[in-house]
Amino acid sequence: SKQSSSSSASASTTTLPLSSIYPINTHMELTLKNTNDKIQGTIYCTDEISNTIVLKTSLVHTTLSSQITVINADVVMDRRRVIVEGDDNESGEGGGEGAQQQQQQQVTETLPNVSRRMVEERERRAIKLMEESFSHVNQKASPEGQKIFDKLLKACNQVTWVDGESILVMGEIRVDPPYTSNECVLVNRKGGSGLDGHSLERVKNIVNAAAAASK
Repeated sequence: SKQSSSSSASASTTTLPLSSIYPINTHMELTLKNTNDKIQGTIYCTDEISNTIVLKTSLVHTTLSSQITVINADVVMDRRRVIVEGDDNESGEGGGEGAQQQQQQQVTETLPNVSRRMVEERERRAIKLMEESFSHVNQKASPEGQKIFDKLLKACNQVTWVDGESILVMGEIRVDPPYTSNECVLVNRKGGSGLDGHSLERVKNIVNAAAAASK
């Protein structure tokens, strides 16, 4: 049988954090405003900044083990904590015991601990990747120049914009506008890896191929 305790989400004091209203690892049924849809699952985590609740629901008859649902706390009209317990009276009703065990397993499933340090580290990595992506876009360069840059970045990895509209490949090969193979030259930089003519020819081939593809 199911035991439940219900309370109106709107009646909650706004001073309480979401983590207190929706404790992690608690099985709850949430009723949404406007649609009156009911969503049931285990509270995986909450986020105060985005004001969201993350529910984890076990799935059956599918290759996926679970489903994650993100809900804005403002659309929750009612919340109900649900506790599933074993009931021998249901064991004889058409597979009721199996369904009961399935529900109980869903409720008692232990969720992994969420490390704040790990989350912050992932956030820092995501911000770093975003900043690197922004640095690859040059508003001053022509569309052709941006395409050449993207091709070189994909092939050589270490590519940066220098002096406004010029491209520097692996710190030692410079490609100037209008970004043809004739503008690819080796430059001397301290601490360089000593790229040779073979590397220069490879960059020229990439530039030619990119220019031909854009025509």
